[in-house]
Amino acid sequence: MSAPSAPKAPVTRDKARKFMLEPYLDWAEGEGVPIHEDFAIDMLAVEARPWSRFGVNGAICHLKGRDDFLTTFLLEIAPGKSGAPTRHVYEEIVYVLSGHGSTQVEIDGRVHNFEWGPRSLFSVPLNARYRHFNGSGVEPVRLAVTNNLTWLMNLFRNDGFIFNNAHQFPERLGGVGYFAGEGEYVEVLQGRHQWETNFVADLADFELKAMPTRGAGGTSIRFVLGDGSIGCHCSEIPPGTYKKGHRHMNGVVIHAVTGSGYSLLWHEGEKDFHRADWRHGVIYAPPDQMFHQHFNISPKPARYLAVQMGSVRYPLSQGKRDIWAPEGNFAKPVEDGGMQIEYADQDPRIHEIWVAEMTKAGLEPRMQAFLGKKG
Repeated sequence: MSAPSAPKAPVTRDKARKFMLEPYLDWAEGEGVPIHEDFAIDMLAVEARPWSRFGVNGAICHLKGRDDFLTTFLLEIAPGKSGAPTRHVYEEIVYVLSGHGSTQVEIDGRVHNFEWGPRSLFSVPLNARYRHFNGSGVEPVRLAVTNNLTWLMNLFRNDGFIFNNAHQFPERLGGVGYFAGEGEYVEVLQGRHQWETNFVADLADFELKAMPTRGAGGTSIRFVLGDGSIGCHCSEIPPGTYKKGHRHMNGVVIHAVTGSGYSLLWHEGEKDFHRADWRHGVIYAPPDQMFHQHFNISPKPARYLAVQMGSVRYPLSQGKRDIWAPEGNFAKPVEDGGMQIEYADQDPRIHEIWVAEMTKAGLEPRMQAFLGKKG
């Protein structure tokens, strides 16, 4: 996994200076757990150490392409153990990397329990008291937790307000059955369809909706979890295909879910591509306005989960509204003021590299029907 650019020199955070302070990074260093920073991180392989705040082993994972809102924690629960009872006023999206277990949630005087396994996705409603349990006496559990603590810690700069706040948000609980994986399908427009719930049992088996504008028979669905402001969507790349190149703001944390492949990344005008190889457990975040393109080189569909601040329901910024509005530009060609490169306009080397990878893997390319077409 190669970084798209050299890392920036670290900023010295000297509180006495009263200048260029970063309270979240100060907080992170004070937690006493490993801090991993890279362009792409294998969450199944990185080191985790005891994290007293959550009562589990853990690590903090900072991606080079992250923004000022989101970060990702790794939580590892030992066999037969549980985490500490926890509550906080930041939102989070939990993706189960490995293991089986359950979560107990208390909100507005009610207790909810649900079980999860590899590739489950869920969110605990805002500031509800919860506790994670490892259901195995043999294997550890690993959870990838993407949250907006960065934003809130830099805003409030008060640990107690964030982790010891008694205010409840019962309106975030959702409908009956949301913790059992039931939900509500909200049909809007292609690429904006939503499934509202608190829990998805298995992202590898969830029904996605057709999204032809993103290329090669791909499918996708957006999730509204815990009625939160962190948006996420799951997309699938069929075998023998790849998606169209596109770009957007930074801060989109991408989790590989099924299959294997790679992404090419480049800034406009760059001669060479940067590459990130992925499989289940790997996360990465394309830097701001850096073109990137996802390629499936496995014999089965490749799915990924993308998590970002702001959602189709709650965009939070004018930039996100411009992307997701009915006339939005997220699937329009670059030449029309959009963010996407059509197959007919892509650098010829992109397809050549992919064909070579498919040949090496002994797989059959199925892109001929899509190349040369626009829209």
